[in-house]
Amino acid sequence: MFLRFATALLQIYAGRGLLVLLAAGAIGGCSERQPAGRSVAIGAIDYAEAAAVKPTLIVDEPAPTPRGMVWIPGGVFVMGSNAGAPNHEKELGRIHDEQPEHEVELDGFWMDKTEVTNDEFKKFVTATGYVTTAEKTPQREDFAGQVPDLAAIPEENLVAGSICFNSNFDPKTLTKDHPLWTYQVWTYLKGANWRHPEGPESSIDSRMNHPVVHVSWDDAVAYCRWAGKRLPTEAEWEYAARGGGKANLYPSGSELRHEGKWTLNIWQGEFPYENSVADGFKTTAPVGSFPPNGYGLFDMAGNVWEWCYDLYRPDYYSMSPRNNPFGPVDSFDPQEPGLFKRVQRGGSFMCSDNYCTGYRVSARMKGTPDSGTFHAGFRAVMTPEMRNAKHEARMSKEAPSTKP
Repeated sequence: MFLRFATALLQIYAGRGLLVLLAAGAIGGCSERQPAGRSVAIGAIDYAEAAAVKPTLIVDEPAPTPRGMVWIPGGVFVMGSNAGAPNHEKELGRIHDEQPEHEVELDGFWMDKTEVTNDEFKKFVTATGYVTTAEKTPQREDFAGQVPDLAAIPEENLVAGSICFNSNFDPKTLTKDHPLWTYQVWTYLKGANWRHPEGPESSIDSRMNHPVVHVSWDDAVAYCRWAGKRLPTEAEWEYAARGGGKANLYPSGSELRHEGKWTLNIWQGEFPYENSVADGFKTTAPVGSFPPNGYGLFDMAGNVWEWCYDLYRPDYYSMSPRNNPFGPVDSFDPQEPGLFKRVQRGGSFMCSDNYCTGYRVSARMKGTPDSGTFHAGFRAVMTPEMRNAKHEARMSKEAPSTKP
């Protein structure tokens, strides 16, 4: 809830400005820190046990492909990039978190062909009555320990909303002398949520086949549990994004354009001043608008950032296990050491070659799990074990009762 916290403090610490207050990964806030040395479980899955070395790698698809998914065969690949981000990003203070390159061995899994759409998320909400983080009104108690005086938070700042791009920023006052300078062009918008991506006056009625946005990591996990899936690990995500081309720079290969046409939905022009919209989309695009990668996955670069399961640490690659890694047991971001982060991958329609090349297959991003933005969504995966458990549960439910 850090962005909500920042909004509540704007009137208290107005002199410090948005650059200091809007300081969150992709952007967001603090959740309860995971105790060191403990595994993290989603549903009935214990990820510490899941990461244990298996005698045989699962390569071949063991069952029919679930609807809307693609089988990603197990294998070994080199994860990360010793080259890392382009030099201009390093000069802007980009963390060197893609090194070292290291071999990773993964069992096969199914992955959603596309990012979860508004239509799919609506079905989940209709079936469960779920309320997303952005739709909940923050309470003063949410900021206990973060604000010296809870009573000093103005009532008018305690509003439900989410983070959007502020297209009305003043270019004359924009400074780029800080690694987090882009927070100056973000705004916490009252009434923005998955139903209203650009605020209460906007709608998704004509965008049901677009990726759902303004979903926090917590929201994504809730959807996955309902669907009998889970978020991909960072290793699974990168392996799938490479599409079988293990040396690919992008999911599409080594180039962003093919025969003069853009292969992904990103920002064309100098961010944040000018976007030529050469790819045809100013914000989100309908899923599947661009060619798939080698595994048949769409939008693994651009469109929206995608949540992964893993906690974020820039140094995790130096200690990552080889077999089915599920990320570190704790989180640390040296740029914002007080904030708890989860990994995001793939870049978005806000990424550009002059600032953020998050659309590279090795590029890493992070965000606080209880905040969403208008350029972040997710897709899910399913393992053979999960499919078997789902099938058994359905068969048990459908089996005739033996009771009199």
